[in-house]
Amino acid sequence: MWRDKDIKNVDFRSMKGKTAKIRANTALFGALLVFIGAICFSAKAVMVKMAYRYDIDGVSLLTLRMMFSLPLFVGVMAWSKYREGPMRARLSRRDWTAVALLGLSGYYFASLFDFLGLQYISAGMERLILFVYPTLVVLISALVYRQPITKVQLMALSLTYAGITLAFIGNIKLTGGSTFWLGAGLIFVSALAYAIYLVGSGRLIPKLGTLRYTSLAMTIAALMIVAHHGVVYQWRLFHYPAEVYYLALLMAAVATVLPSLMVSEGIRLVGSSHAAIIGSVGPIATIALAYIFLDEKMGWLQWLGTIVVIGGVLLISLRKNEE
Repeated sequence: MWRDKDIKNVDFRSMKGKTAKIRANTALFGALLVFIGAICFSAKAVMVKMAYRYDIDGVSLLTLRMMFSLPLFVGVMAWSKYREGPMRARLSRRDWTAVALLGLSGYYFASLFDFLGLQYISAGMERLILFVYPTLVVLISALVYRQPITKVQLMALSLTYAGITLAFIGNIKLTGGSTFWLGAGLIFVSALAYAIYLVGSGRLIPKLGTLRYTSLAMTIAALMIVAHHGVVYQWRLFHYPAEVYYLALLMAAVATVLPSLMVSEGIRLVGSSHAAIIGSVGPIATIALAYIFLDEKMGWLQWLGTIVVIGGVLLISLRKNEE
């Protein structure tokens, strides 16, 4: 037990200052994790476009990415099991079905349509279309769960799709629009599949935890993609140039597993509202990386559309987090 004179000697101001400093450092570290994670996610489209220079099809490239990612996510799953121990929640048959279906939506269909769409449109445009998934989450929630769309959300939706329209017009002026609409449609379906995954995940993540749920969903999707390749291409995967495998490995580690863990931890440290703001660097990062590595150029309409889309998505994300 402390005596009165011991309590009087405690410098509470110093303790308060140290606590504030620790919190500030934690928030800074969390923000840095989200920032780097968003940039790593953004690099995926650029790596895919670089790999396509070596005459590989989208399904084979996606299969290589998932094959390299699979051991890493199995490792994450094992670590999650070790960390949770006896507190680990048991999955019912219904839970397994839900995880499997959502994993296929979020990481099989979404990834497949994304890789196919990147054969026809630029990396910058791909990231911009994918970035509308929060607006799709709002619309799906309104349709499925009868959640009313507020005035702020309606304004954000209008902003987002006005920005997409501007970017579309700018892209067609630059490219002539030969196969642009096919690629844009495929990417939009990818964003829709990912939005469905997010809407369904909201009820499973609290039970399973982020790491366990994500690793399970990714593992199921990876096995499905490998099976898909076996049916269509009989697993002919080992005749490509070495550069393809280097890029696939980079996609798996740097643009898939690592950013997934970094963003999840960053959200835990700084909160989803701040993470939404920091994560808006994604489309800009893709545009910058595509300019450096792919020599992709953006017209003023595309830049304007990008800024408007980011504003609309931020408005929806922040409003959703406040609620």
